[in-house]
Amino acid sequence: MSIDIKISKKRIPYKKAMVTLEKRVQEVEKGRKKEFIWILEHPLIFTAGIRSKENEILDKKIRIFKTNRGGKITIHNPGQKIIYFVINLNKRKKDVRKFINIIEKSIIEFLKIYGVSAHSDRKNVGIWVQDKKIAAIGIRIKKWIAYHGCSINIKNNLSLYKKIVPCGLNNKMVTSLEQIGVKNPKFVLQNLKRIFSKNLSKI
Repeated sequence: MSIDIKISKKRIPYKKAMVTLEKRVQEVEKGRKKEFIWILEHPLIFTAGIRSKENEILDKKIRIFKTNRGGKITIHNPGQKIIYFVINLNKRKKDVRKFINIIEKSIIEFLKIYGVSAHSDRKNVGIWVQDKKIAAIGIRIKKWIAYHGCSINIKNNLSLYKKIVPCGLNNKMVTSLEQIGVKNPKFVLQNLKRIFSKNLSKI
């Protein structure tokens, strides 16, 4: 199934990206445009999903942007790759768990290219390297159109996570490719594009 793929090399403000996603959901629903994968980075922003709680904000000085995705509080910042999508599950099996599994497998496949063994966790959504989280997933389903997406820490500033309880996990830590020793991963955008377009086209 044909999916439009966009790679933005300039950082896209979070609010602007959300407007684009919401508009694309409407266009896909009405059959006016193809499904969509968008790979980008955001400037620094803390976002709160629909399951977030006030006590997960440790630094009360930071500004939180509330969003309609699933999940809790997280951070987006330079050096973290975001993969957004708009996928019409009306044309496929309406199986949300299967859809999330495909996102998880895509991230794991991407990390394996760089020699990183990662795994998913049913209790704590996301992708983990040993006991540290390297990728977060947050989606929303609207009229069986799945959108929002996932983030993968490549070489972003991890110290900023100390300002929040990331994804509601008090006893867990976050990591990145850089922190685990992959300092300058090559062909990141190309590999993300290839893997996500291949896997999402098959569902």
